Amino acid sequence: MTAQSLFYIIIAIIIVNFVVDKILDALNAKHYNDKLPKVLEDVYDEEAYKTSQKYKATNYKFDLLTSSFSIVLTLAFLGLDGFAFVDNLARSFSENPIIIALVFFGIIMIGSDILTTPFSYYSTFVIEEKFGFNKTTKKLFFLDKLKGWLMMAILGGSILALIIWFYQVTGTQFWLYAWGLMAIFTLFMNMFYSKLIVPLFNKQTPLEAGSLRNGISKYAETVGFKLDKIFVIDGSKRSTKANAYFSGFGSEKRVTLYDTLINDLDEDEIVAVLAHEVGHYKKKHIIFNLFASILLTGITLYILSLFISNPLLSNALGVETPSFHIGLIAFGLLYAPISEITGLIMNLFSRKFEYQADDYAKNTFKAEPLITSLKKLSKNSLSNLTPHPAYVFMHYSHPTLLQRVQNLKK
Repeated sequence: MTAQSLFYIIIAIIIVNFVVDKILDALNAKHYNDKLPKVLEDVYDEEAYKTSQKYKATNYKFDLLTSSFSIVLTLAFLGLDGFAFVDNLARSFSENPIIIALVFFGIIMIGSDILTTPFSYYSTFVIEEKFGFNKTTKKLFFLDKLKGWLMMAILGGSILALIIWFYQVTGTQFWLYAWGLMAIFTLFMNMFYSKLIVPLFNKQTPLEAGSLRNGISKYAETVGFKLDKIFVIDGSKRSTKANAYFSGFGSEKRVTLYDTLINDLDEDEIVAVLAHEVGHYKKKHIIFNLFASILLTGITLYILSLFISNPLLSNALGVETPSFHIGLIAFGLLYAPISEITGLIMNLFSRKFEYQADDYAKNTFKAEPLITSLKKLSKNSLSNLTPHPAYVFMHYSHPTLLQRVQNLKK
């Protein structure tokens, strides 16, 4: 195979992926105005349903604009040998492969983020603002950007530097060391993300004593679940949308409730949501996802090790001097179809796990408050209640609201 053939394969993958995504989006958009199923008729009144339809249509059109801009930019960048230009620029700073790679990815990522920031800004301060979701200030928006860049530079840069060093020292065996590094990092982040990373962006406070905490503690005792760490996060400083999540293991095990969730739901509904999260823990879903992620990372790194030394990868992107960082970019583009397949498989498991967690909450607490909480959260986020089945299959990590309600009513 020639470098030019590989280049055309990369272009084909990008275009096919874009076309498939746009077809699915269009199919999904055709269902925005469908009549609501009888069991979901109480989610929206007539005015709220019209608002949800406008919100979905607005986001659909905006996504079409942003994704079209993105693919045109990507194809132009590839066609004009943009990676070769940035590579030459990075090489002007140093001869050290690690420094070159760090500068290269720094330019690519910051440049990409700067180009997409106007779209992100418009989405936050025009679309989300118009529909009553946005609570983010302009200062907070840009502060989040800077913090994100800093985290990417420190964490991402450190990991990339170590992986390239492994490659320099061990050759194609680097994948084993890189896998070990990524496994340790994944476990560490799962354990301490809420304690170390979340505070950089949000304030977390222990749930105060009172009837809600008593209700949660009472439920936890009935299922033999030791839960001392219950935190409330100030999600309302960015959005009105609500959430809750479970993180950590052992002594670091904690549940985090968004303050918006506490404001939107009554106590029984909050306990039902918590019971769902406990279900994920009890059914070992968190451990499965963790080790599945580590396994997929290992497989990806192994496949990367088989091709990374081939100069065709760099040549396909117009770079004459083969390097790890250019090979990594080319591999990432070529690996996209496999990544789509593994993503589909993980979504299948995820949807199955959501049913299991719902069943756990139904059997150990009550189904009705979970149903009403799901309906309230869907209403408050103007969710699409009639998505196209193909779109659900390709993109949804959770069953639809209709599917979950039907399952809980069994």
